[in-house]
Amino acid sequence: MAEIPIEAASRRPVIDHVGVLVRDLAASTHFYAAALAPLGMTLLYEESDGAAFGFEGADDFGIHWNEAPTASVHVAFAAQDRASVDAFCAAALANGGREKGAPRIWAEYHAGYYAAFVWDPDGNNIEAVFHDR
Repeated sequence: MAEIPIEAASRRPVIDHVGVLVRDLAASTHFYAAALAPLGMTLLYEESDGAAFGFEGADDFGIHWNEAPTASVHVAFAAQDRASVDAFCAAALANGGREKGAPRIWAEYHAGYYAAFVWDPDGNNIEAVFHDR
């Protein structure tokens, strides 16, 4: 992956929200509520077939039940610091996630790319990243 110019890292987001399909709604709701809490995101609401997570007033990430869950998606969540990345990874692993890449500097992306990668309960690649520029 090419290094991203600093100007691009501070630009306006291009994605408003993301949703994935999950096989076990209760397990995935539990997983995401725990994993996203260290990043400041909360469970905003639940419905019979889904749940939404984000910051007050912005449901940035949603999950919805489906017999055929989303497969092989990669979602990277922004972290405020390295400690948040570490806490995300610990919470994800303690609540049904599987390790894909432990928290560390991923210099192949850029010199300050500190991230952790986990597999969610449906096998999606979920990341928390802090851009320490």
